[in-house]
Amino acid sequence: MNNDKSIPLADAHVLVRDPANGPMLNPLTPGEVLSLGRAPGNTIVLHDERASRNHAEIRVNDDGKWVIHDLKSRNGTTVGANEITSEHTLIDGDTIQIGSITILYCEGPPPSLSEAVGSDTDGTGITGEMSAEIAEWHSTIRYRRNRSRLLDDIRESARTAPKVGQAAAELCRLAFTLGRTTEVPSAANRALESAMLGSNASKGMVLLPTPEAIHEERMTVTDLYGVAAVPSDLRIDAIPTNLIEAVLATDEAILAGPETVGEQPPAITIAAPIRVNGKPIGAIYLSSEPSDDEKSPDDLEFVIAVCDAIGQVYTNLEARETLSTRLATAASENKLLKERLGERTRMVGESPALAIITTQVERVAGTKATVLVRGESGAGKELVAQAIHDASDRKSGPFVCLNCAALSETLLESELFGHEKGAFTGATDKKAGKFELADNGTLFLDEIGEMSPTIQAKFLRVLEGHAFERVGGSTRLKVDVRVVAATNRHLEDAVASGGFRRDLYFRLRVVEIAVPPLRKRQEDIELLAHHFLDVFSRETGRKIEGFSAAAIHAMQEYHWPGNIRELRNCVERAVVLSASSTIDVPDLALSTLASPGDTGQIEPTASKFTPETLASIEKRHILATLECTGGNKTKAAKLLGIERSTLDRKFARWGKAD
Repeated sequence: MNNDKSIPLADAHVLVRDPANGPMLNPLTPGEVLSLGRAPGNTIVLHDERASRNHAEIRVNDDGKWVIHDLKSRNGTTVGANEITSEHTLIDGDTIQIGSITILYCEGPPPSLSEAVGSDTDGTGITGEMSAEIAEWHSTIRYRRNRSRLLDDIRESARTAPKVGQAAAELCRLAFTLGRTTEVPSAANRALESAMLGSNASKGMVLLPTPEAIHEERMTVTDLYGVAAVPSDLRIDAIPTNLIEAVLATDEAILAGPETVGEQPPAITIAAPIRVNGKPIGAIYLSSEPSDDEKSPDDLEFVIAVCDAIGQVYTNLEARETLSTRLATAASENKLLKERLGERTRMVGESPALAIITTQVERVAGTKATVLVRGESGAGKELVAQAIHDASDRKSGPFVCLNCAALSETLLESELFGHEKGAFTGATDKKAGKFELADNGTLFLDEIGEMSPTIQAKFLRVLEGHAFERVGGSTRLKVDVRVVAATNRHLEDAVASGGFRRDLYFRLRVVEIAVPPLRKRQEDIELLAHHFLDVFSRETGRKIEGFSAAAIHAMQEYHWPGNIRELRNCVERAVVLSASSTIDVPDLALSTLASPGDTGQIEPTASKFTPETLASIEKRHILATLECTGGNKTKAAKLLGIERSTLDRKFARWGKAD
């Protein structure tokens, strides 16, 4: 620093106007640096996110002048109307702006803050009778508590600003207004108001496409309508449509004099395209009397900017409208699908066995108890799990299903618990597991007896409320899931042989629901058959009146080794292939090849057994299938699961034998 005593160093001070903390008076001391920034170590701590941690400093330079030095701040420092980039010499009365904080530099001995402020008169915490400058600043802060003054400041400064500044101010106000607009007509009216104000036009119109024409490859005037006009009774046929056609065809704005347009009375005209995705879809038309201010390219540029603004708003509002329509459609479709799903997943029947299950479901649904559902394959175990979910307070949450028998140990672990990207070969992305997907809902695990001992251990920990990690991950996850498990195996044997964990068995078997096979629910067979008939008749559009008495009797006498699943498939096949409006016995094509065992078939008794060769059984079954298809060999072959040529060879062989 220059120590030349011939250069007098003025006494100086700064008045900091911080909206968060009120005014603060700081004297400036030669030889000391006044630091400004958000960091606590600064002389003056600035409570504004737009200020950098070490934003600027005020000090004396080598010439003995007080200067402010910007420390490469993120948002810059302004002195007066100019943003400084490094060092700036201060003069008495300079205003420094950093974010919302104003700093007034003053020369001369600093008064006390009480002298500058006086006594407290309004209870705001900033005392009393301030100088006019401080009082004005304080009222501004109070004004900002209610709303931003930015638009008011722009409007005030625009009155004395050059034309370009006025245009920028009007575009800024337009952007604020359009941002709150929710309808195209109101946006168009506001844009027209700005365009006319900025170009000093006496009449104008905003033209946009009709709904029918919005997807046209090229717009013409006949595709447009006047969405906003001044005066309000201005019609399209009263404006020079040839000018609008030229704008749409060339995608260029036009500023035309009276001799070009040929309007009566003569007028100066501006027409500019409104674009969406680079394509002209409308236009703004403006007209002024020749006696008005002379139009310039700046007027044309301003109108083009307004067109760009209304084009963007049009795009956004149309997208919002499209999204709203799609959401409404999706909601309607979702409701319909839920209704259809409800038809497919609801338990149908009036048998005592089903009544017992319904009572058990109602009692267990309101609890958090784990449920083990047991029954043969196809008996409806998943329907029971769905019923428990739908009757519980988790019904608005997800119902997630997983068949444990369908996956290898590695894949089952990934499906249950999820995996991180790169956890194993083929894990190209992070994936949430079924437990995560079922959070706040129900997880149904079918064929639980097929789970490997390794997965059983990890599964048991989650059941007991412990957190888990995705495969290949370290983040611990905890979920709120109700587990319903199902099996067609005798788990007690698996526990005895060591194939299934004893502790997991007891943890799953808090509540056990046994689903009887269909053959033990004969009262439900006819009800189920009619239910499936209604479902598939609607899906296929076929008008099937019902079942013949013989068909009902056949279904009730049949042993249904595949249980409800087999009945459902049987009815679906009959609806698709029946040539009549009534389903008869041949249409059902009931299987004769069911095997006893886990499927639940009852072995034939000796009194019902008739000795018969396999070839004879095969021939009888094929002939019954052919009769079911009305003699159509192609359909019969498809039902039998063989090629048409194979079927033809069998008939040829039988013909020779006969």
